[in-house]
Amino acid sequence: MNIPFHKTHTTQEEIDSAIEAIKSGWLTMGPKTVEFENRFKEYIGSREAISLNSATASLHLALKAIRLQRGDEVILPTNTFVATAEVVTYFDATPILCDIEENTHNIDVSKIEALITDKTKAIIPVHFAGQPCDMNEIYEIAKKYNLKIIEDSAHAIPSSYKGVKIGNLSGTDITCFSFYATKTLSTGEGGMATTNNPNYAKSIKINRLHGISKDAWDRYTTKGAWRYDIVDNGNKYNTTDINSAIGMVQLKKQDILREKRAKIAQKYINAFRDNPKIVLPFIKEDRTTSWHLFVIKIDNRDDIIEELKQRGIGCSVHFIPIHKHTYYKNRYGYKDEDYPVANRVFEKSLSLPIYPDMSEEEVEFVIKNIEELV
Repeated sequence: MNIPFHKTHTTQEEIDSAIEAIKSGWLTMGPKTVEFENRFKEYIGSREAISLNSATASLHLALKAIRLQRGDEVILPTNTFVATAEVVTYFDATPILCDIEENTHNIDVSKIEALITDKTKAIIPVHFAGQPCDMNEIYEIAKKYNLKIIEDSAHAIPSSYKGVKIGNLSGTDITCFSFYATKTLSTGEGGMATTNNPNYAKSIKINRLHGISKDAWDRYTTKGAWRYDIVDNGNKYNTTDINSAIGMVQLKKQDILREKRAKIAQKYINAFRDNPKIVLPFIKEDRTTSWHLFVIKIDNRDDIIEELKQRGIGCSVHFIPIHKHTYYKNRYGYKDEDYPVANRVFEKSLSLPIYPDMSEEEVEFVIKNIEELV
């Protein structure tokens, strides 16, 4: 049996929607993208939703919208994909890494205040594996020190915190989603920024397409005009109608796909809960996770990954902490000893396959082999 770590859920419906967009003659950002944005903000509940070509682009333009400047500092967890820190460096600002909670792998809120200086501009909480961070506590800190909050929600659709969908929390300035090939909503490449602040939305919309005062849809329809103005030093971050057409199909399936992942997660939990050698994911009671990832902690992780590979089971590790990467160590002087929890978590973490189209036979095969090897 061959079980990949991830398999994107695509059906004939996604294919037909993409073909329809291609046949329309409008391939770049146009009417499908506008429709996708409208449907997305309706689903999330936010005032604004702006589509982009990646979550990295979303995070970048979110930081630009809050006016991050050279020399500013942004606090974020060391346990995240490099993009979360990378976008901070685009401004010649400094990513300030925070250690994490051992049970959730999310940012340890109790350690944030000690990292705040007069240069701190924002906090980027990362909802690891889809479980929301302790947002109320983060909001209290942000209010106390007048900081902005940008949520890295690449894993967190559909997730909720105290009954409210991630992407519409009142204390957050901007929320950034990923639609990469492995994500719970996939358009191949893509992202979305949601906000309830119209000024932030306007900034992101302008800067996703070169800082042009009108986007392509405005200029090339009968309602538009050829004349435009460059009002900011923008980027080429827009998505396409082909991606948006796929995204609309994926969006309407989100609750169903989450339930399928949740059932797989429960099978793993039922199988491993009595095994003292396996530490299971811990989900706090006042929130729901998208189950984007199912991460266990075990000894001899590296050896087990190699053996699973030999048996046809794909696994992964989330993440190699930022402070361990050569570029960031050399540039910012991060030291291993400052992140003891992240180090322990990294050494033992193993992400198991969890995607909606996994069969019961495949899930049982993963369980059987994990139990044998552990």
